[in-house]
Amino acid sequence: MKIQVNTSSTIEGSEQLSSTIEGLVRHGLGRFEHRLTRVEVHITDEDSLPGPNHLWIHCMLEARPSGMDAVAVTGTGDTIERACHDATNKMQSLLGTTFGRIDDRDGHATIRQSEAEWTS
Repeated sequence: MKIQVNTSSTIEGSEQLSSTIEGLVRHGLGRFEHRLTRVEVHITDEDSLPGPNHLWIHCMLEARPSGMDAVAVTGTGDTIERACHDATNKMQSLLGTTFGRIDDRDGHATIRQSEAEWTS
């Protein structure tokens, strides 16, 4: 699974930031690693005006499962790490549901095929 980190012009991108974000995403999505070809992380500072109860950092994750269309989620937070953690949690849920349905469907198809062979 390749992870690509992109930042808007208002966020200073660095090797350290990319490494931190990549580690967070790899840890959060590691159980799906064999099913994903790439994850793109897009970090933006929506208004650059921090406030005590204001969430202003957005992290959009776009995952590309093998043989499927890309899926995307957005997380927010008052820091880059929190926004990426929020997005990673949402992506875990989305991929768990998506792959669970596929596995369930494939499992049912196998059961039906086995039942057909058994009754024949």
